Amino acid sequence: MKTAVPCYYHLDVDVSHERVGQVRRILAAHLRLWDLEILVEPVCRGAELLLRAIDEHSADKHTSIELWWNGQHLITAIGDNDRDLRPDLDLRACLARIAAMSDGWGCCATDTGSKVIWFSQRARSGERVPRVPRTPGPRLREMLELPREVPAALPDRPADGVLEDAK
Repeated sequence: MKTAVPCYYHLDVDVSHERVGQVRRILAAHLRLWDLEILVEPVCRGAELLLRAIDEHSADKHTSIELWWNGQHLITAIGDNDRDLRPDLDLRACLARIAAMSDGWGCCATDTGSKVIWFSQRARSGERVPRVPRTPGPRLREMLELPREVPAALPDRPADGVLEDAK
């Protein structure tokens, strides 16, 4: 049995209209590197929605983007530093779209007063995911002992394995 390799990526960016497309390409490249091609479009679309909303409504454009892959779920988290940006008012339409296209989502405040908005995408069974082999466990059966004597070659069979008819 093989288990998935956990992956993590962090990106700090100052959001602008031009940077949104660049961030989308960077995230897509990391997802492809992790063999998560199937998740590129929903994850990049959700990140793009949040970054465009932050660009439009936020005074502080500095954001942090994190991706966590645990083998089953990919969690994308985007944190901003603007205390005046309210998810319930400014980001309502954006969050409704993210809720509709993700398997789970949420928003939480940090100790500094900023907020983190996250959403998750589940890798469906049968999708390619990065895998590593596990170390083999101990054998449960005893192995048969090798014979102590090697039997001599049979007399009607040549020792080199070539049949008489083939000559």
